[in-house]
Amino acid sequence: MPTTRTFTVIRDPLWNNIEVDREALEVLDTEPFQRLRYVRQLGHAFLVYPGATHSRFEHALGTYHLARRALSILAERGELEAVPEEDLVLVRLAALLHDIGHYPFSHALEEAGLPSHESLALRHFAHPELRAALGRIGVPGIEERLAAFIRGESGSPLAGLISGSLDLDKIEYLTRDAWMTGVPYGAVDVDRLLHALTLVPRDDRLQIGIREKGVSALESLLFARYQMYRNVYWHHAVRSATAMFKRLVSDAIARDRIDPAWIATATDESLMERIRGLPDPGLAQRLRRRRLYKRLVEISGHALPEGVGDWVSLDPDRLRKVEDDLARSFDLPAGSLLLDYPAKPRMLEVDLPLLTREGTTETLNGPAAARHLHLPAVARELHRGARHARVFGADDRSIPPEAFLKILA
Repeated sequence: MPTTRTFTVIRDPLWNNIEVDREALEVLDTEPFQRLRYVRQLGHAFLVYPGATHSRFEHALGTYHLARRALSILAERGELEAVPEEDLVLVRLAALLHDIGHYPFSHALEEAGLPSHESLALRHFAHPELRAALGRIGVPGIEERLAAFIRGESGSPLAGLISGSLDLDKIEYLTRDAWMTGVPYGAVDVDRLLHALTLVPRDDRLQIGIREKGVSALESLLFARYQMYRNVYWHHAVRSATAMFKRLVSDAIARDRIDPAWIATATDESLMERIRGLPDPGLAQRLRRRRLYKRLVEISGHALPEGVGDWVSLDPDRLRKVEDDLARSFDLPAGSLLLDYPAKPRMLEVDLPLLTREGTTETLNGPAAARHLHLPAVARELHRGARHARVFGADDRSIPPEAFLKILA
């Protein structure tokens, strides 16, 4: 490993100066990473919040920046002495590359049934430019080890910084998304959380945990996440655009007009340009002109029995068939009526070791977390309250809620 480092400073509106070391800079300059400049962080949310045009590129840089800050804090306290130097390099790079496999337009295509973006990391690592940049770093098995960090399968003591209840990705995206959308809901006490991170013995090994002094800041992060889902990510117009986008892409895939493997390397605009060039690009043109489908019926998650309608977010093939059957019942063409019922059941889940003020270790998980955190105790109700089952359509028409309930059952 080099004993001296050189840095390039990148200005960022959220974190101000981001210092990028030599290894990260070489990765940043590769084609797969540069693609992230053209993949919006929040998909079609910019149609509702005009400032939400920030990209996965900015978010990845911010997550890398937080990783460097977290490691610096841990090092100053002497907590990294037992951690291999290679792990420190891998954590910084995993933070930078955690979204390398992301599809265009946020998580919509994963909702439509495509593989998770985390599972695609190795494919992008095989790109000649990125493979060469990673190879020059000199860490054995670097591609597989980075992929393990990204998939949440690494055995490193620092794995929780990349994938976990308090990973740096969540801290970054909540803060940045709130900033760029101009809403007050995503406020996170970043400094408090970073200084509360610690390495805690758990299951016969060290893991990332939190000091008791950071519990309130952790709970504020969880509440910010709930508020952002309720008010931004699941805003009715954002979900209308998302449902339209999912339908037009799934139609193109079903008709063998677009290869899903190609989509994984596309950008927002290259994907939409190809779709707009297909026959009958009606939904694509509506999205382009912001002619979003309207809410025809809406039912709060609180009004639905537990589990009813969950198939809408879990079974894209069934969803497509039900949408087509519903459209036919109104003598409408396929794709004229769209169903939506988003889900994030682990929205407020916590599984994290806690270092108490007395120096003992507890686990923030399940019922045991209730001694320190209040939100997980009401997580199911908050999740249900944030969700709304909806039918979207191009034209105003009456769909009785009772009929919708039968469809969801």
